[in-house]
Amino acid sequence: LVGFSIEKLVEYIENQILLDRLNEKDFPEKILNAGKNIAKQLLEESGVEGFKEAQCSDFLEKDFSDIEIEKLNFDEARNVVLKQRIDEIKKCLNQKASLSVVFLCGSTLEGILLGIAQRNFRIFNECTSSPKDKNGKVKPLPIWSLASLIDVAASLDIVGEDVKKFSHALRDFRNYIDPYEQLKSKFNPDEHTALICWKVLKAAIFQIYRSSK
Repeated sequence: LVGFSIEKLVEYIENQILLDRLNEKDFPEKILNAGKNIAKQLLEESGVEGFKEAQCSDFLEKDFSDIEIEKLNFDEARNVVLKQRIDEIKKCLNQKASLSVVFLCGSTLEGILLGIAQRNFRIFNECTSSPKDKNGKVKPLPIWSLASLIDVAASLDIVGEDVKKFSHALRDFRNYIDPYEQLKSKFNPDEHTALICWKVLKAAIFQIYRSSK
C-alpha cells in the first residue's frame, strides 16, 4: 500500500508539473527518481510488480482489428502521413528495431490525438483537465503536450482508462528520444516493449473510432 501510494504521488506531481500547476524547480528529478525507486522496491517485495506484469500480458492479448486510418475521417493529406508512419512501424517491428517503434508510435499517437482535438476544439478547450497557463487560460492546442492530449481524451471518454494508462507509459518512453536522457535512465527497449507500444497505438485508434460512431 505504501509503495502504491508513493508511486501515485510521484505520478501526480509529474502531471501537475506538466500542467504548470507545480513548479518543476520545487521537485528535483533526483528526488522524484528516488521516490520511484522506493515505490518499485516496495511493490516488488509485495509481489505487486508481478501483478502489473500480468496486466501488461492481458493488455497485449487483447485483439484489436487491423487499424484503418481512413476511419478516423481526417483529411487526405493527414491520412497519407499517418499511413506512412503505420507502414514504417510495421517494418521496424519486423526488423526488431524496437527503439524506432517506440518513437514512431509515440509521435503517431500525438499526431492523431492532436487531429481529434483540432476537429473537436470546443469540447477539448472546455474540458476541466485541459492545460492552463499561469493566468488560468487554456493553452493553444498546437502547444499541448502529449500528456495533456491523453488526459483530456480520457476525460471525454474518447479513450478508455486502459489506453490512458499505457499511453502515458508510451509517452515516457518517447521522451527518451534525447540520447542523453536515454543513457541517464538506462532505457533499452526490447521487442516486448515495442509490441506494447504498438498495441497501445492500435488500441487508441480503435477506441477513438468507436467513440466517434
